[in-house]
Amino acid sequence: MRGYTFSKFEEQQFSGGGFEALLKLFLELLNYTSGDAAEALAWLTELDKQYKLTKDGYGVGDFIDDLKNKGYLEENGNGSEVKITAKTEQSIRKSALEEIFGKLKKSGHGNHHSNFSGQGEERNADRREYQFGDSADQIDMTHSIHNAQINHGIGDFTLTERDLEVEEKDFKTLTSTVLMIDISHSMILYGEDRITPAKKVAMALAELIRTRYPKDTLDIVVFGNDAWPIQLKDLPYLQVGPYHTNTYAGLELATDILRRRKTQNKQIFMITDGKPTCLKEGARYYKNSVGLDRKVVNKVLNMAGQCKRLKIPVTTFMIATDPYLQHFVHQFTEINGGRAFYSSLKGLGEYIFEDYIKNRKKTVR
Repeated sequence: MRGYTFSKFEEQQFSGGGFEALLKLFLELLNYTSGDAAEALAWLTELDKQYKLTKDGYGVGDFIDDLKNKGYLEENGNGSEVKITAKTEQSIRKSALEEIFGKLKKSGHGNHHSNFSGQGEERNADRREYQFGDSADQIDMTHSIHNAQINHGIGDFTLTERDLEVEEKDFKTLTSTVLMIDISHSMILYGEDRITPAKKVAMALAELIRTRYPKDTLDIVVFGNDAWPIQLKDLPYLQVGPYHTNTYAGLELATDILRRRKTQNKQIFMITDGKPTCLKEGARYYKNSVGLDRKVVNKVLNMAGQCKRLKIPVTTFMIATDPYLQHFVHQFTEINGGRAFYSSLKGLGEYIFEDYIKNRKKTVR
């Protein structure tokens, strides 16, 4: 007999109340207020009233003073307004990295196999016979000696070239990535906040690349009625606008950016929850939010084909479950030769990190 034992649910209480515990909560609130420090502190004060987050000897006022003293907040000239600093922006990215990448390591994602292998940095489980040109550090001595004993006997030990086995290694390549984020109005429709998880993933991915793969490049493009690049420091302040979805403009800009990169491996990650509904024709915008407009869709599909000719795969992370939208994404992916994930907001970070790590590794002989 197998079964599960359930215990009574006990609500977890907020632990701490000191500076570090409040800082973690403050950084999380900044994601939802798009970097507005005053609004985040107002939320923190209300949460303290409701849930008694602080202790008698350390209040929100003390926390604000510490934020200023430690360089997380700065005031304007007359002291009437506070804003976050570059130190806080980096802390938000680190927090996002720990939240998303920490879950990824625990969940066991990222164990991929490749069709080719060779000299590289990370050993994998594949073995093969020794070939001229293989480095000595690739030789698996345990398996090689075992082969020699089987082939020649134990009494008169002989080790020949045919007995040698080598371990394959994965070779990490340089990768240029453009992350496209949909900031159309639908990203906050129906009472669901989709832009905040998208921002978190972008900040975590940027921090991962900056700290662990500094030779890789990451560019960030946002798209609504138009598309434009943003800097890493702009991510915490990113907001949804009253925009339609000009997917074509986003892909066009992302492709132009990657054309200028000298790396061999190039890729586009696109986070979107909706369909393409907009094109720019000269000075005017062509918009249609009803169904899938053939004129708009065909332009986007043509762009998918152009990316394929340039050897730029597009990985689409679709935060929507509508069958007709999924059909469009399937058609887009088939033309481009890329990949598509129909992801929930909860699993978005794990999918993107798994795919990024996979695409960084290639194996060559």
